[in-house]
Amino acid sequence: MKLKLTLILFLCALLGPCCLKAGAQATTPEEQLKELQKGIDESVEKMADNYKLEDWQIFYVDSIMTHDFLAMNEELQQLQKTKATNTDLYQQIQDKWMDQMYEAFHKVFDEKQWARYLKNGAEREKKNREKRAAKREKSQQ
Repeated sequence: MKLKLTLILFLCALLGPCCLKAGAQATTPEEQLKELQKGIDESVEKMADNYKLEDWQIFYVDSIMTHDFLAMNEELQQLQKTKATNTDLYQQIQDKWMDQMYEAFHKVFDEKQWARYLKNGAEREKKNREKRAAKREKSQQ
């Protein structure tokens, strides 16, 4: 539960600047990247403790999260530059990258770790992403 809350708070911190008006941002892009990396480091540390990850798994989890959160942040910033106000677009980008991390973690975790990861909220979050994707697909038809 703590890990899920951490990830939610981390995502709020990540997405927060995207929701602010350009002139209202209090931090520089460099400061935002430092905060993003700090959040990733904290999340990796908690995952390592919660799932009893081996050193090689910690390396992969850190690499996955760093790549995917930076890529997600880049896409969100590009969307923000277009001055898009449709929150569904931001949610769709977030869902895409969270799905990618979900799949990547599945390849890294052993069965016991994966079961614990799912139990700690990943399964519920995956179902929510699938529901949103189905809703988007239905509305496009």
